[in-house]
Amino acid sequence: MRAHPISFLRITGLLDGFSFLFLLGIAMPMKYIGGIDAAVSIMGSIHGVIFCLYALAILYTAIRVDWSLFWPTAALVAAFIPLGNFILDFKLKKAQTQYKVKPFNFSLIVYSIVFFSFIDLFAQLPVMSTFATSVGASTFIVGFVVGLYSLTNTLGNILSGILTDKIGPFKILIVGLLLTSGALLLYYFVDSPTFLIIVRIIHGFVAGLIVPAAFTFSANTTINNQQGKKVAFTGTFVGLAAIIGPAFSGIMASKTSVPFVFTCVAILGFLLAILSVIFLSKYKVSKKEKEVRVQPSSGSIINAGVIKAYSGAFFLMFSQGVIAYLLPLHVQTLGYDSRLSGTLMSTFGIIAVLLFVLPTNRIFDRVAPSITMAIGMGLMGLSQLLISQSTTTLTLYIVLGLYGVGFALLFPSINTMLIKATPAELRGKAYGYFYAFFSLGVVAGSSVLGWLPFNISGGFLFTGVILLLIAAIIAFNKQEDHAVNY
Repeated sequence: MRAHPISFLRITGLLDGFSFLFLLGIAMPMKYIGGIDAAVSIMGSIHGVIFCLYALAILYTAIRVDWSLFWPTAALVAAFIPLGNFILDFKLKKAQTQYKVKPFNFSLIVYSIVFFSFIDLFAQLPVMSTFATSVGASTFIVGFVVGLYSLTNTLGNILSGILTDKIGPFKILIVGLLLTSGALLLYYFVDSPTFLIIVRIIHGFVAGLIVPAAFTFSANTTINNQQGKKVAFTGTFVGLAAIIGPAFSGIMASKTSVPFVFTCVAILGFLLAILSVIFLSKYKVSKKEKEVRVQPSSGSIINAGVIKAYSGAFFLMFSQGVIAYLLPLHVQTLGYDSRLSGTLMSTFGIIAVLLFVLPTNRIFDRVAPSITMAIGMGLMGLSQLLISQSTTTLTLYIVLGLYGVGFALLFPSINTMLIKATPAELRGKAYGYFYAFFSLGVVAGSSVLGWLPFNISGGFLFTGVILLLIAAIIAFNKQEDHAVNY
């Protein structure tokens, strides 16, 4: 008989309660009375890890148990009240038998894997350059180390796509999760720029295995008329990672260390690998499906829909690279500090997440992806033009909100377009190249403008014009998006 989900919540809740009491009752007196600062750092780190496990248990229980919103809310509040977890455990013990367990939706594991992959990426942004400097890297090496992840990630994306078509996405997901989590732990041993470069090569390459396999798994297990909505919901987890990742790593690194931040992400990866083995193993590729994959396909990944999707992926991330590179500089020239840059980036992410998760996501199954892609690309281009002319915080927030709308329209559109334009037996390879274009777009966006003789406003204007031209080409190209013969 399987354990009830509430049992996991009770166990992690009690561990969280005990660690909280140790932190308040032992570690803090040791620091403020005994002068032992390390006590709070060590116990605080342990409590932080346990709290992360407890939060995951709350989420898992909320998904599996047919109960009201009151219980997960009470569980979260109890974690911040001394003895609150123990009172909650007493109540949960009585209530456990009253609530039925709902069937588990395996898609949530895939969404979580996508979240892990992107939070791994976004958690690096605020800390990698300073970490490289701390181990003795020169200015040139710092820039090289930051971009190296995306370059090697491209190779991992391509290999993942090829292997996914041959052996199926499940095995690639497990291998990618385990290797990426292991690579994250290697940062503890970095003590020189040379070793950091080696770790970045390994990390970028193995992390590239995950996303193409995850999106292929999701696409191949989705009903045709619900693909756009599901891709939009997947985009929610990408947006959440973009919002949570930088803030989490920035705060945690300032209180602990960069390797500890990566360890927290690694723990999430190992947990997802275990959950994937438990819940996704029944979706392994059958022998019949394997035979189909090794046979030559009558379809092709080179058609109008695929080309549009790849160009959309490249210019989406090209635009992101420009935002990451120029927005902090633009904010600084206006006399504001870096906190405004962070909240502006969070603003576009929040707007995008809302459009992904609200009923607005139905548009992706009702409107041709070329149309939503052109509108999204156009709005992002217009936003780039307007950023260069924005000089107040209000206008910057409005423009970044508009950018978020464009992002929310473009991301699901290019994914839906790719799904419709490729046969299932070639979808892994198609997604491999797709996310390779993602990685290349980031590198191009942050580096090309550094080579061109543009000031900050000129860089935004150049990018805006490019995006508007691409949007116009897509809008006037009336070719069918799903030109694949099955």
